[in-house]
Amino acid sequence: MTDLRYPIGKFTYEGPPTEEQRQRYLADIEQTPSKMRAAVKGLSDQQLDTPYRPDGWTVRQVAHHVPDSHLNAYVRFKLALTEEEPTIKPYAEDRWAQLADTQATPVEVSLTLLDSLHTRWIRLLRSLKPEDWKRTFRHPELGLMPLEKNLALYSWHGRHHVAHITTLRQRNGW
Repeated sequence: MTDLRYPIGKFTYEGPPTEEQRQRYLADIEQTPSKMRAAVKGLSDQQLDTPYRPDGWTVRQVAHHVPDSHLNAYVRFKLALTEEEPTIKPYAEDRWAQLADTQATPVEVSLTLLDSLHTRWIRLLRSLKPEDWKRTFRHPELGLMPLEKNLALYSWHGRHHVAHITTLRQRNGW
């Protein structure tokens, strides 16, 4: 049986990406909003409130989590580009998923936020020079994080969460 937590596998990083890999990562990030929209399209409130796996988040929580996470990533990129090795603040994503705005806000609000955020983020990412990808931020738990690794991580992150929803839809025949 496939591990429902990781429908596309766990994140792996094999070192600095080639230019071809970087372009693929950028395309993944650019496509995340449209793929998330397609993944949740036509779902009822009952379906949105269905966990993608036993003891997992609901589709609604996943749809709100992605812009929360990507907004943090966007800010981390900007900090790394404008400061020398800034230390970022992690956040308790599991607790964010329980907050009232996640429970009560229509998914469309987060989809619109994701659209706008990714429009800004991809413009920033596509403007970076080769040396910019080597810039870093310090994560208190993960250590020094180069932007090129963070790019690969968020390429995976969007695909990972879209797959949570699309595999649930497949399993349930939605």
